[in-house]
Amino acid sequence: MLYAIISQDVENSLALRKQTRPAHLDRLQTLNEQGRLILAGPHPAVDNDDPGEAGFTGSLVVAEFDDLAAARQWANEDPYLAAGVYAHVTVKPFLKALP
Repeated sequence: MLYAIISQDVENSLALRKQTRPAHLDRLQTLNEQGRLILAGPHPAVDNDDPGEAGFTGSLVVAEFDDLAAARQWANEDPYLAAGVYAHVTVKPFLKALP
């Protein structure tokens, strides 16, 4: 089943994000190579493709996991969470309707 992992950043997390990004992306790349990643990306803090120093407010990952417990475990092991980038992470089932 698909699960949405919705993460909310702490304020002023841009420096931590930049520092931790390679490890975060490595985990996403593994999901992608396994054919389980549907989409992933950050939420810019401003209405712009390049938010610059405004940074980001969080992230969204939609991926396939065996069950909710597995999705939560994966989310809880995210380097951004360990580094203190994320203040809160929500994991919930997701049904893709379109396209």
